[in-house]
Amino acid sequence: MKIGVLGAGISGLSIAKILKKTFDVEVLEKNPVCGGIARTTDVDGVAYHTIGGHCFNSKYEDVLSFVFDEVLPKSEWNKVIRKSKIKFQNYEIDYPIEFSIKQIYEHDKELAQRLTIDFFKADDNGKYENLDEWFRKKFGNSFAEEYFIPYNSKIWNNDPKKMSYLWVEDKLPIPNKDSFFEGLISNMRDKMSHSEFYYPKTNNQNTFIEALAKDTAIKYNYKVESIKYDNSSKKWIINDTDHYDLIINTTPLDQFIGTLANAPENIQSAAKKLKKNGVSNILWKTKETDKTWTYIPNQKYLFHRYIHIGSFWNPKQNYSISEVIGQHSVEEMTKVGQQDDFLIEPIAHSVSDYAYVVFDENYDVTTRAIKEYLEEAGLHTLGRFGEWQYYNMDVCIKKAIDLSKKIIEKQF
Repeated sequence: MKIGVLGAGISGLSIAKILKKTFDVEVLEKNPVCGGIARTTDVDGVAYHTIGGHCFNSKYEDVLSFVFDEVLPKSEWNKVIRKSKIKFQNYEIDYPIEFSIKQIYEHDKELAQRLTIDFFKADDNGKYENLDEWFRKKFGNSFAEEYFIPYNSKIWNNDPKKMSYLWVEDKLPIPNKDSFFEGLISNMRDKMSHSEFYYPKTNNQNTFIEALAKDTAIKYNYKVESIKYDNSSKKWIINDTDHYDLIINTTPLDQFIGTLANAPENIQSAAKKLKKNGVSNILWKTKETDKTWTYIPNQKYLFHRYIHIGSFWNPKQNYSISEVIGQHSVEEMTKVGQQDDFLIEPIAHSVSDYAYVVFDENYDVTTRAIKEYLEEAGLHTLGRFGEWQYYNMDVCIKKAIDLSKKIIEKQF
């Protein structure tokens, strides 16, 4: 069986690496390089993440085994302790905020008391109309209004009242009342899988990407223009030239639907309703820091976070990335960065169209309709933009592992 994988990002490379042991697999990639949004750009020897600061760890044992046993040995990675901060009010506290009440108390006793009281008063009945309500029921009104709602309004460029809450699983540490109380009387911190993470010893994520792509058949500079199914040959035909028994898509759903011959009007309409955000970033030379991320909920300040990429490396270097949603010029971002004396000199600037999917009020209906149509047509779709989900790199790999098992089981 010949399988065509569309897109050579983490998802496409992962499933291709697994399935090529059993099938004839070919990856079609529109760019001259692989890696998708996880790939770094070289800037005078510095690995610049133009879309987020991608690192690796996972709670899934099969993902850890796949990466360390089949892609890049564990000995080729450095383990990094996540040390994240929040620029809260006019001072810094540790991330996550719900375990930093003692730090807030040192600056604002009344706010710390209000946050605590509201957290214990929160009535979480498991029913949520939107993201705003989810924050209020999980953390209480004060946490929601002082941090979660302003920060998420900023990073999604959307009102949380108009957003789905379905993306938050595995994205936020969610304390219950017992763990929150323990955080008040101890030095408890979040224990999510990414509280520690791995980064290649080469100080460049591309080392992992290139290892993942090794020995895989990839057609670069290949733009998919059309996809149709031929009933006589029982094959999928791409661009009227390449024939496959099975297609696995990892490219953005909104673009993918546009390439499908005879896609129903309602599915085309649903694809046009899908929302996503791009980002603008600047790579900076900075003052020394041991932090890995800094989150900035202040809606009057353009940047929503700093990714201290130099802290991922060994030895550490003084480089950070400032990130903002949408398209912003280097001049505008540089001017904003001059307000923070931590940021010394801009080194590189980038703008991307696809960075994060948006879970707006249309999300559930549109994604369900599209995925049901693709399943009925016999087409697989995978990954952050292929599934239109806010997946980290390890979840993309997990989904690739799970789908590959289903395909193999179906064939044999």
